[in-house]
Amino acid sequence: MTAYTLGGAGALALARIGRRAGVLDGAHTPHPVRRPVLGGSREAGTFEDAFFAAPAKGETDRLLRVARATLDAGRHLRRVARRGERALTASERSVAALSEGAVRVLEELLSLARTNRGRVYPSYDHLARVTGLGRATVARGLRILEDIGFVLRQRRFARRTTQGAGPQIAQTSNVYRMTLPRSVLAYLPHWMRPAPLPDDAAQHATEHDREQARMRATLTCRELALATLGGPLGRMLAKLGAGIDARDALMQRESHGDPRNTSQFIDTRGSCPSR
Repeated sequence: MTAYTLGGAGALALARIGRRAGVLDGAHTPHPVRRPVLGGSREAGTFEDAFFAAPAKGETDRLLRVARATLDAGRHLRRVARRGERALTASERSVAALSEGAVRVLEELLSLARTNRGRVYPSYDHLARVTGLGRATVARGLRILEDIGFVLRQRRFARRTTQGAGPQIAQTSNVYRMTLPRSVLAYLPHWMRPAPLPDDAAQHATEHDREQARMRATLTCRELALATLGGPLGRMLAKLGAGIDARDALMQRESHGDPRNTSQFIDTRGSCPSR
């Protein structure tokens, strides 16, 4: 499973439009979500299709074997640290922190991924109940798995259906995606390590990434938002992007062709509305 939260193109769209709008420079940065929602939360139902990925056959079992091998490696690293043989690196310290409880939490997450075709969003209480661990132990295990890279976690919020005083949004369950962290590959036997891509496949993947980057560079802010993000967030950014594109087009006309004032995001074909 490949690491994917917001998505490379989606993150690019957010960053580019934010820079063009002047909202990432400091003083005017808006707070996307008010309390009681935690920072970094995204609205439920707007991104999950891009976040989740159904595991391939046997992939969850292989990842669990990797986690157990990493657990053994962590025990060895702890012995090295206790004997004072050498100081552990930051990556080694995160591996050494892996616990039986964390691996048990990962096992349940992988089971859910296998059963639900990658759609994993259990609550802490559910994980505590099915693993037999305390809620605090579950939370600590998830932090350890996230630090090592076995788990990608995205917080979510949902809009309340009831009206009245108080916040109209509330925190809901996190979503999870499991990955094979590169940091643990050195601790695995050779037969457990993924086979490297053939040279021609690696070259093809590199060329594909470059072509995608070139294509995105030609899009206006509005087009970039529509192409990379869906739901209310995508529509909101598309509306913002259309305004930025119109402003840039006006600046270009007023500059009388001065290249120093020409925006790289102007759509010279005029496909983006100017209003």
